[in-house]
Amino acid sequence: MKKIFILTGEPSGDKLASTVISKLKQNHSDIEFLCVGGSHLNALGIKSIYNLKEITHIGFTSVILNIFKIRNKINETVKKIIEFNPYILLSVDSPDFTLRVAEKVKKINPNIKTIHYVAPQVWVWREGRVKKFKKFLDHVLLLFKFETKYFDNEKIPNTFVGHPLLEQKIKSKIDLSNIISNDKKIISLFCGSRLSEVNLLLPILIDFINMMNKKYEDFTYVFHATNENKNLIKNKIIAEKLYNVEVVSDENIKSQILHKSVFAVSKSGTVSLEICNARVPSIIIYKMNFLNYLIVKLLVKIKYANIINIINDKEIIPELIQNECNAKEIYNSVLYFLQNPDLMKQQINDCEKTLNEIRSKTSSSEEATTVLTKFLVT
Repeated sequence: MKKIFILTGEPSGDKLASTVISKLKQNHSDIEFLCVGGSHLNALGIKSIYNLKEITHIGFTSVILNIFKIRNKINETVKKIIEFNPYILLSVDSPDFTLRVAEKVKKINPNIKTIHYVAPQVWVWREGRVKKFKKFLDHVLLLFKFETKYFDNEKIPNTFVGHPLLEQKIKSKIDLSNIISNDKKIISLFCGSRLSEVNLLLPILIDFINMMNKKYEDFTYVFHATNENKNLIKNKIIAEKLYNVEVVSDENIKSQILHKSVFAVSKSGTVSLEICNARVPSIIIYKMNFLNYLIVKLLVKIKYANIINIINDKEIIPELIQNECNAKEIYNSVLYFLQNPDLMKQQINDCEKTLNEIRSKTSSSEEATTVLTKFLVT
């Protein structure tokens, strides 16, 4: 029986990995799995060697403050992988953690095939990293076609698989009447999966809702949360005595609510692709502590935070970053769009054109499964 170890570093990576592994399990029942993962991989019956929360850190300062803890976690993870002795180590996103583990594992046991899913964003900063990757990575699965050139230049085997969040999934319909009133328009809110993101963005979004409620009574606001953060957000809403706000964490419910939404306010990240794919107009928000922001400004070489804007090299989706990420700016931006339907339609059309350029021929999970299967049979 072949073994695969799946290594993730945060909830979004756990979700991405699960789309591929669920497809792989359909065609291969003779694989033994173990992982560092969260609720999505756990739902597939795959045990995690520890809770994903233990390694979910954000920003440069928090990494510095937790440097010894992270180093110990890397060493612990390497030890567990070597003991499991997988045929394939599938690392997913979170390169500062997962690739450090993969590099150490490869040094100890070169026979373990290392496949990395979601290429590090070398087009954002530290392009020179690619040279190092070829020493310990056997294959890289790319979400975006434009990334190919960076890995071809260093002769690192790679495959463009497309983004799994763009896959159209057929889901069973759920009666949402007990969650959302039919006479209310929905605005979906995404404040992130990491605790530090939620702590920064949730208060701002609550202030935004309070501003909206002073002028409008026909909106319901729905926070799309992870299972881990759901109660935190709920308790804050209860404390604020907000009557027209819901919190959902079930993936099927979240998907249906998003498709029913008239607008979305989202933190910068892959969730923006889901919003675009649902043909919902949106704005992007993000904020970090001041020291992290200064470091990022010094290091990054791109003008935009959102992938749609990066691909187009112009602002298709408005970005409210750092100082502009406040309740008043969000309020003004949302109202501007809601009062100008033609602008919302234009954004949807521009996003759709971009998504068509980054979709794979079949599906991301199908393409990634094909690569994994080739390694398994050789």
